[in-house]
Amino acid sequence: MSHHHSADHTENTDDHFTQEFWDARYRSRTVWSGNPNPLLVEYAAGLTPGTVLDVGSGEGADAIWLASRGWQVTGADLSTVALEHAARNAAEAGEDIAGRITWQHADFLTWDPAPRRFDLVSAQFMHLPRPSLEALYRRLAAAVNPGGTLLVVSHHPADLDTSMGRPMAVDTFVTGEEMAAVLDPDAWASVVTAAPERMASDPEGRQVVIRDAVLRAVRRG
Repeated sequence: MSHHHSADHTENTDDHFTQEFWDARYRSRTVWSGNPNPLLVEYAAGLTPGTVLDVGSGEGADAIWLASRGWQVTGADLSTVALEHAARNAAEAGEDIAGRITWQHADFLTWDPAPRRFDLVSAQFMHLPRPSLEALYRRLAAAVNPGGTLLVVSHHPADLDTSMGRPMAVDTFVTGEEMAAVLDPDAWASVVTAAPERMASDPEGRQVVIRDAVLRAVRRG
């Protein structure tokens, strides 16, 4: 997508929230690197494996990594094409891994995992318009077991000032603090926000410093 960042950011690109958009994207090219999201690896590596909800599971790299660490994984995605790719990737990783993962089709504008609850709920780079995103985060927070962890990683609004040319509407960018604002502070033993930097390639192939917006919260036991 060769969106440049001038006028494109003012449109609310609603097609980015439809199954048709994502199915077409996953059909047209594989975005599979096989690598799990580094911040998930960093934060989850120290946790005792239990049940985990992987929100926006894409082609399955995070779910497969979690399953390989002993987690029981529910991978939820809007795109049935992505879910098919993910199931195939999991099968290739071996039946002990595939057997630990359940794939679920979910429209995140309305989907609620309740009444199920999980020891870890991971949402990596979910893009929705702000009111819908906040509503989703509330539902995800409610799905965290006592003593469990909510981990949300998003594109930081600071990226809009770089040459990354992000195609999403401006209101889909959130800081960790904005994500934390949806949480009931009394329900969480710890709420940590961060904006770590990393290097990425912009559409012209230049190396750019970008930030991830991170929220990590542990529910009271």
